[in-house]
Amino acid sequence: MCPLFKPREQQPAPTSEPVPHQFPLIEGAAIAADTYGPRVGGDFYDSLRVGPQRVLFGLLDLAGRRASNQAILSAAQKMFYTLGAQLFSQADFNEAEAMTQLSIRLNRGLMEAAGGVISCPAFLGCYHEKFGTLCYTNAGHTPGLMKDSTGIVELGSTGLPLGLFSHATSDAPTIGLEKGAAILLVSRGVVEGKCKADKAEDQEFGLERVKDRLKGEPSNNAQELAASILNAVVEFTCQPLVPDDMTALAFVRDA
Repeated sequence: MCPLFKPREQQPAPTSEPVPHQFPLIEGAAIAADTYGPRVGGDFYDSLRVGPQRVLFGLLDLAGRRASNQAILSAAQKMFYTLGAQLFSQADFNEAEAMTQLSIRLNRGLMEAAGGVISCPAFLGCYHEKFGTLCYTNAGHTPGLMKDSTGIVELGSTGLPLGLFSHATSDAPTIGLEKGAAILLVSRGVVEGKCKADKAEDQEFGLERVKDRLKGEPSNNAQELAASILNAVVEFTCQPLVPDDMTALAFVRDA
């Protein structure tokens, strides 16, 4: 039987390694994330409060291995915080335009930090506490999944991955989250987790299995939901395969 994933304790990291900040407290909602296995690739998530009623969060999947892309990851984290505060904390602004500008400026900043082209799929979201809405952009990332009373809906790509084209843009739709709704983001490593045990061919975990686990998960706790998804991958692989980072981020509106 495969050992189940347990949320790991935060370990001290090298100074060059970008470390996510503590998730902010959110009125009527909660956000949590975790990873399975050593961090070998470019997965990175973070969140910050950008106004009295808004919280910005994101999951990025920078191409390459951490040994060579830490400086770019650190630059991405700094830009996420600096640009997020600049674009979303103004007294009067258009949320969709701010999200589009965040995507554009992150895109160009990543290319500058990399000194050229580098692929970085990203899912960025801004939650409004008062209205219970989420403005988001999905720049070539694994589809986000929204679970509510009607079922599960994919939040698919709204643009190209960041870091590829200097003038690329991405749409920024807004959706409403009913009470009890959950948003789940998973990295490519989760979807591509493979099982070789007693299989003639490698078989990927796949997005459909992520949906099935999300659909059947009874807990409405963000931390437990993220851990449950990673447990499902561990159960499926039946061995400590880490072809890439495996990250799950859950956002739950509970009131």
